[in-house]
Amino acid sequence: MKKKFINIQPKSSKAKNRFANQMSSLHAMEVEQETDDKFFLASINRQYFTWIPKNGNEHWDIIK
Repeated sequence: MKKKFINIQPKSSKAKNRFANQMSSLHAMEVEQETDDKFFLASINRQYFTWIPKNGNEHWDIIK
């Protein structure tokens, strides 16, 4: 099965810290699970995992 990836951009200071320290400043995230309105994402280095709504939230923007 082909892996799906999306790119995210940090917005909040908490997200910016995780982006730099846990995600190695890599924007691409692998989609592990998907529902009608959310993605469960894994960072490329596999050190950070999170659920993000498909339209983003207060911490993350999904970039096309």
